[in-house]
Amino acid sequence: MKTLAKLPVTIVTGFLGSGKTTLLRHMLDNAQGRRIAVIVNEFGELGIDGEILKQCSIGCTEEEANGRVYELANGCLCCTVQEEFFPVMRELVARRGDLDHILIETSGLALPKPLVQAFQWPEIRSACTVDAVITVVDSPAVAAGTFAAFPDQVDAQRKLDPNLDHESPLHELFADQLASADLVILNKADLISPEDLARVRLEVAEELPPAVKVIEASSGRVPLDVLIGLGAGSEEHIDSRHSHHDHHHEGEDDHDHDAFDSISIELPQADESLLMDALTQLVVKHGILRVKGFAAIPNKPMRLLIQGVGTRFDKHFDRQWGADEARTTRLVLIGQELDAGQLEAQLRAALSV
Repeated sequence: MKTLAKLPVTIVTGFLGSGKTTLLRHMLDNAQGRRIAVIVNEFGELGIDGEILKQCSIGCTEEEANGRVYELANGCLCCTVQEEFFPVMRELVARRGDLDHILIETSGLALPKPLVQAFQWPEIRSACTVDAVITVVDSPAVAAGTFAAFPDQVDAQRKLDPNLDHESPLHELFADQLASADLVILNKADLISPEDLARVRLEVAEELPPAVKVIEASSGRVPLDVLIGLGAGSEEHIDSRHSHHDHHHEGEDDHDHDAFDSISIELPQADESLLMDALTQLVVKHGILRVKGFAAIPNKPMRLLIQGVGTRFDKHFDRQWGADEARTTRLVLIGQELDAGQLEAQLRAALSV
């Protein structure tokens, strides 16, 4: 009986808005016949990123695609790895003869190290190996000193603590994402000057082991052969990678990213310009970090896909509404100390609904 080779797994990590989903979409669109399973670790209740990935051209029917995208819906892989990740991986291991690769997108707030360590478990280790951890860096945000495309005040409270050298959890999380990386992508490189990009490269290099490669990209466009087949075997050396958050998994329950809230809001149909203006005002007023979801626009047969990081929004009509599908607007707002009732009330007032 032929022994199956270990199934390679690529873990994609990086902050919210850095371009992880765009990178995965690019990888799936250019799979060149590879049979790829995807685990999406979505921070929020709607599985928005999963919906986006299911629309990719991966050479299978919609029914097959729905069976190949595994969503871990309650946000943080480092918190839920035992409860959800293991059953999903066990199912994929059972099907590994039908698969060529697994892609895992962590949430923008999750730490990659505990996930990589899960591949040391005997039942997974015997069947899978971490081909590489790819960390996607938002180059303009690093150049601006925010590390993620967040408002400056996102961690003002942390900076007030003199015992922490004014180093924010965002910087620590950024360093931890880099510490686990086998490949770093400086994404959105086209949006900053060559001088700023050079400074970002130097800053990133300070957090990396010498052997880790750093490449530049725009909109996650990197040849697939550069992204997979690295053969890093990350699970073999992850324990030696220092992380600021190692102690959080030694019996402690606190997580720096617990302060992030994910609010789901459902609204009726809304005028497109009114909705975008209202969302922009809400982001500015409440320091909202990320907006994502779908909107129903009156007299439009297609739904509007919305993704926002800070005050930067991307939107396009992605597909027709189904004949029996309720035409409602569903949004996820991610930030700190968010009041769901207040946010919904302000949106409804701005939209007069």
